[in-house]
Amino acid sequence: MNTFAHTRTLLTAAALVAVIGSLSACDNMSRRDRDTAIGAGVGGAAGAVIGGSALSTVGGAAVGGIIGNQVGK
Repeated sequence: MNTFAHTRTLLTAAALVAVIGSLSACDNMSRRDRDTAIGAGVGGAAGAVIGGSALSTVGGAAVGGIIGNQVGK
């Protein structure tokens, strides 16, 4: 993996975490909604880092969102 691709992947992951972190700060979200958003953010970041493609990012976000939704059940 060259340096540019590694930097791009890292920036994508950081942006996803920042966006999901800002969404989790909403007061009107239930705990389950926050857990879902956080799970989607972490899963999307992990998918971006591991797979490095848009499909892996979306897949990671979907799996993370499902896990986050079910954690507090």
